[in-house]
Amino acid sequence: MFYHKKKALLALAVYALLSCGIPFATIASPFPVSQSQINIEALPSPSPEPVYVIELPLPPVAPSDDVDACTKRINPRGTGCIGKTAELRNGNFLPDNKHIVATVTFAGAPAAPDPASIYTGEQLIVIKTDGRTFANGDPWKCITCGIPEANRNGTTSLLEYPQAFKDGRRVLAGNNIVDCGAVLSSPACRPEKARIYPTYWPTTADGSGPGGTIRENRIHPDNMHMGFSSFTTTGGVMGQYAYFGRLVFNPSPTSGTPRVPRYELQNVTRLYDPSALQPFSVYGDELRINNEAISVGELRGFSGSGDELTYVGSNWESSNIDLFAADLTTGHVRRITQHPGYADPIDISADDKWSVILDTRSTNRTMFMAGLRHIPPLTDLVSSTAAASIRNNGQRRFFQPWLLDRAGDRGAYFGQQLNAAGDGSPGSVNDPQWNSQADPRWSWDRTKIAFYQTLTAPPQCGGVNPLPCPVSTADGGRTYRIMLATLTSRIPIKPRTVKTVSDLVPWGVPYVPGQTTPTRWYPPAGMYKVYGKVSGHAAVTLVENSAGNGLEAVAVRYEDYSDHVGVVIHGSENVTAVSDSLTLERVAWYSNLTSSGDQTGSKVTSDGGFHLLIDMMDTEFVANGTLTTTIDGEIYAQPENYT
Repeated sequence: MFYHKKKALLALAVYALLSCGIPFATIASPFPVSQSQINIEALPSPSPEPVYVIELPLPPVAPSDDVDACTKRINPRGTGCIGKTAELRNGNFLPDNKHIVATVTFAGAPAAPDPASIYTGEQLIVIKTDGRTFANGDPWKCITCGIPEANRNGTTSLLEYPQAFKDGRRVLAGNNIVDCGAVLSSPACRPEKARIYPTYWPTTADGSGPGGTIRENRIHPDNMHMGFSSFTTTGGVMGQYAYFGRLVFNPSPTSGTPRVPRYELQNVTRLYDPSALQPFSVYGDELRINNEAISVGELRGFSGSGDELTYVGSNWESSNIDLFAADLTTGHVRRITQHPGYADPIDISADDKWSVILDTRSTNRTMFMAGLRHIPPLTDLVSSTAAASIRNNGQRRFFQPWLLDRAGDRGAYFGQQLNAAGDGSPGSVNDPQWNSQADPRWSWDRTKIAFYQTLTAPPQCGGVNPLPCPVSTADGGRTYRIMLATLTSRIPIKPRTVKTVSDLVPWGVPYVPGQTTPTRWYPPAGMYKVYGKVSGHAAVTLVENSAGNGLEAVAVRYEDYSDHVGVVIHGSENVTAVSDSLTLERVAWYSNLTSSGDQTGSKVTSDGGFHLLIDMMDTEFVANGTLTTTIDGEIYAQPENYT
């Protein structure tokens, strides 16, 4: 964790609590509290809660992927093994709060006709979370192993984002819906009765073709609708829009492929309106920043009541990637996170009072770029992709789970790390080599949270990388694990019934299959002024790229600029970003900023500037030159280059 010198006493107190083995930790604010935020920051912060974290049981591990590697000695019950480094995903809880769904990759099964041959490849399982076992003695049960081919027509990968419906019988897994015909954890749920149906989004005017490519699927709490995202490519530039639609089962489709029983997305809304208020607007020579604008980049889910959707959107502060929520009906936007760490996955409790997020805030990884607070997001017009991509080191993420109340980050409150207790030793719940992945999940009664982690592995360690590879202490040496955090002082609640929401999202645009995807609006090239909410201004120059489809460079000079009482920004920044391909970006960054007042700091590049080459998919950090942020004497340097 990082703490500024002004917070040293508080940091020592927190460290003392952790050293005594108390199973919780909070992170104090290393940033100034501005008077303009007092309406939010005056809200009292919740006291830290006791948290008990355990690792959930998984199938045993096969020593290799070879046929027959999963022997009876490894699994006497013949119910399969998973691969040592094979990916998995935790899902959400079943309605009884005693089981979660998950997807795993089975390996080493014997060849057919051995009954155990069905335990191979990506499969959906259910795991008991209460320490008990199923009738056969396993604490887990495979739902899709052995489903007849005739019952899985059109099935694609099951791995991503498993989410059980509230009926306890169906699970969204990847772009499929698994229907067991009975509660998944019950003996009546058997492979021969189960079905797997594809989901289908019609995107052509005549309904033909394989449908649209969808990702980041999230079930709405009414269990009738689904939110999702989809990539776009326009003029050699990659983009993404989010959508909201109704899931309707069609037993006999007459168009599109695959032409099998499927769930179709109907009455779809694109959650972007090019004619609505945008994050920036131009009034003569003035450029205005509109924080009330709805700017859904990647959809992350919904509130427990279903009234809001959560998303990663346009930054409110420079290089600071945050989570937001927008009301599905009114479009009211609220900011959930403020910390300069990168936040992405989120789940909101059924009563809407709590969020669990995955964030890099327990490390310094993004502080060199985002740590200086209250800088308006002007260079972000070209640098937001780079700011979002520095969060990982290739396949290694730096996420850990954090608990926030509904009001989110504010003042001295930046949440509670759920897995902070422990000695940091190999395999412990806070072992820094085990990093969380996507989608933590609340139990319906608001007392438990499931999340999964992966261990640092080659090429992020070993070889030419100077980081030694850790030795896994998990069963069979596997490098994935699923964790369960129990908030032991909480009294279980009964979630209220969620009514079916309207298909219409008033601030979105009804999607018409076959229509041309719009391009996101951006301010035209030119010279502008941005006036601080408290004082001063910024002189801004925007330069368009040679293709004429976006901005390429932003130069800013701040003069006594202040958006917050007590924090004044001076100096200049100049950022140019050029796309070498759809996902690879080359960034040249020159910065000489200072902050005075309650926050004393700087953001400075080396003499030749900071030059970053990064792929938004591979997220491998490769830079020449330096970008360094200093706050109250604390220095935050960039990560080492990926090697």
